[in-house]
This record gives sequence, C-alpha cells and structure tokens, in this order.
Amino acid sequence: MDYVLTTRKLIKYVGLTFHDLPETPFDRPLGEATGAGAIFGATGGVMEAALRTVVERATGKPLQEIEFSAVRGMEGIREATVDIGSRTVRVAVCHTLRNAAKLMAAVRSGTSPYDFIEVMACPGGCAGGGGQPLGTTRAITKERIASLYAIDRSLPHRKSHENPVIQKLYERDLGAPLSPKAHDLLHTTYHEIPPACTF
Repeated sequence: MDYVLTTRKLIKYVGLTFHDLPETPFDRPLGEATGAGAIFGATGGVMEAALRTVVERATGKPLQEIEFSAVRGMEGIREATVDIGSRTVRVAVCHTLRNAAKLMAAVRSGTSPYDFIEVMACPGGCAGGGGQPLGTTRAITKERIASLYAIDRSLPHRKSHENPVIQKLYERDLGAPLSPKAHDLLHTTYHEIPPACTF
C-alpha cells in the first residue's frame, strides 16, 4: 500500500465543520442505492449482498428470506453454507488482517473448503475503519453496523440487481451481466509493479 486517503483526512483538508453546515435535502449524485449497497460497510455485508443476487439468479426464483444472518456478526471469522439450487456453497467472512492471514494460509495450502471468501481489513468492516470519527469502539462499530442494516430494511430495493440505475446501465451500455463487454470494463487484474526507487 503506497497511500491511504480517509474521509477524516479529506474533511480536515477542506476545512469542513459539520455544525456550521446548513440543512439540505439528501442528493443522489450516484443515483439510487439499494439496501445491498448500504450493508457493504459492515463485515459480511458484501457477502450478503452478493448472495442475495447469486441465489436469485442461479435458481431463477425470488428469495423467500432475503437476510443471510449467518454471515453477520463481529466474530473474527464466520463460516456458513448456502443452498443454491442443488448445490451447497461454503462461504467465509472475516475482518481484520490477522484473521485474513489465517484464511489466506488455508487458501495457499490448498486446505480451504470455501467457494467464496469476503475479507474486510478494518474491525467490523468500513463501519469501524480509519476513515470514521475518532473514538471508535467496538460498541460504536456495532451501532453503526446496526444502522446500516436498518437502512437496508427501509429501502424499496434490497438486492443489487434490482437497482433501476444499474439495470439501465446494463441495458444501455453493458449488455448483460457477465457479457464480454461487462467483463472487459468491470473486471480488474493485478500484477506486481517493481518499486520506483530503493532506499
């Protein structure tokens, strides 16, 4: 990692003082959000959002139960199995780099039983990360996570694939999910870059 830019640093840099800001209605510069997008900030949220779409797309049936509570929580590593049609998928969710190292060691050794792993570097996910206000405790992080799930429950669309803005983007520009164009534009590959200089 070469640089880190947090919301706290940006707020300080531009000199924002929240108590001096006028009340304004919420704007949507990035379009409509879904509940699935709201829970991304909680450990297990990315996994749950993905499962909401994957299960529905793979089975072709609407979910009877939209919440995957087995991937929620503040335990360091959580495991779950999800039945998707005739297949049982094993998933794992972790937060903090110490727990990530444990899961990655199993992946490297070939002993990992998981089909899908979510890793959040910060305790509790982004809700407990370095960009949050100072004085974050485990209890405060839990409250933030609870508020993300409350936002999720309050929104009319709770699955990523139901987002009308995303549907229009695919319809207008990308074709279908997993189309060659979508794959080319939305997937990233990584490669090692040698250091620019040595000390």
